Amino acid sequence: MNLLSLTAVELGKKIKAGEVTVEEATRAALKAIEVKEEQVHSFVTVDQEGALKRAKEVQKKITEGALTGPLAGVPVAIKDNLCTKGILTTCSSKILYNFIPTYTAEAVLNLEHAGAVILGKTNMDEFAMGSTTETSAYGVTRNPWNTEHVPGGSSGGSCAAVAAEEACYALGTDTGGSIRQPSSFCGVTGLKPTYGTVSRYGLIAYGSSLDQVGPIAKDVTDCATILEAITSYDKKDSTSIERKEADFTSALVDDVRGMKIGIPRDYLGEGLDSEVKEAILAAAKILEEKGAIVEQFDLSLVEYAIPAYYVIAAAEASSNLERFDGVKYGYRTKEYQGLHNMYKKSRSEGFGAEVKRRIMLGSFVLSSGYYDAYYLKALRTKALIKQAFDQAFAKYDILLGPTAPTTAPKLGASLSDPLKMYLGDIYTVSVNLAGLPGISLPCGQDSKGLPIGLQLIGDCFQEKKIIRAAYAYEQSRIYQHSPLADQ
Repeated sequence: MNLLSLTAVELGKKIKAGEVTVEEATRAALKAIEVKEEQVHSFVTVDQEGALKRAKEVQKKITEGALTGPLAGVPVAIKDNLCTKGILTTCSSKILYNFIPTYTAEAVLNLEHAGAVILGKTNMDEFAMGSTTETSAYGVTRNPWNTEHVPGGSSGGSCAAVAAEEACYALGTDTGGSIRQPSSFCGVTGLKPTYGTVSRYGLIAYGSSLDQVGPIAKDVTDCATILEAITSYDKKDSTSIERKEADFTSALVDDVRGMKIGIPRDYLGEGLDSEVKEAILAAAKILEEKGAIVEQFDLSLVEYAIPAYYVIAAAEASSNLERFDGVKYGYRTKEYQGLHNMYKKSRSEGFGAEVKRRIMLGSFVLSSGYYDAYYLKALRTKALIKQAFDQAFAKYDILLGPTAPTTAPKLGASLSDPLKMYLGDIYTVSVNLAGLPGISLPCGQDSKGLPIGLQLIGDCFQEKKIIRAAYAYEQSRIYQHSPLADQ
């Protein structure tokens, strides 16, 4: 039996029942990483020694009855922008090539309290800036469905690790679709919670008003279970929100009778691949047959989401990344003359092209004379987009649409045209601008055998509704393992 082909919850049950030890599960994951990494390159750092040591500690606690949760003993992969005490955390950037944090991100701590075993850190687009995991300073990650194609990004390493069955589940972060889009490309399930649900303490920030940590797994049950484990109010994070109800697993019911589902017509128009459209409408039909009320409607301002998002995200990135200067930690150029020359050379050599592009764009829109014309206008547009969603949710329980306009492109196809790469986020960025929850789950494959993702969007704090609809739809399908998973 391949332990990694089980879901996280299924493996957790076997560990709890004593059928499998935590060490066996951890060794199986480490073996899978060893065998598959050359082909997929999901990981930047693998902490073999730390994982095996932790496995023994967790096993002892499970045996003593101190750990009884559904994720106890299950190995997990962590995106490389979440700080982990004693484990290298680089944001897949040369500028943080030697950064070992002295503390652990709150979301990761919550998983450790639940008994998780950390395998290592997954590859990502540098500082989460990109949609293909090709901007990493440590090489590209490949899609386990077809290694000629990208896994999506920026959480491409986490999604590829789950799809290749190197880990049962992973943590990712979503700034403009960075959990949902690679989940779509890799044929796994990824959930972006309402902004403020999961603490951002210990997350190395890209866009502070947009970033959110979330789970990536094989199915909706896993995502709901993991979200329960990582949700917490955190005084160390000023954007953290105290959720009265966080029992997300109670929404795992196969019942959508009477649920009102809206499909934005704007999401089905120009630029959407015909095979993706077909799969999305077929998924909507299944939910309708299960008793949901499905109708199309006009969601305004969709065309303004991309420009508003990239202005705001770049502005916040230019501010957040000014701390990486070669003085206190990280990369410092070897030869320089004076302090300013050291700053300039360290940053020029340490950051990749995409990160530099976004820092420059952000500095430009925040500069004197352009602040009102671009940044303030983008913030007003963000408020209008939120209003449009509020109007939609006054009528519908959830919204349904594609996660991405196409399936995974070939490696190298997107980087040559950054604007085209930015436009690929058309269906995901609005969710971050409005702080909403969204989930992507597999709903079919195109003629090339690449996965297609279905996106469900809920109103703020309505994760249960999207989990319920996603779970109901999922019951009509069998999870498809990627070709690399079977190796």
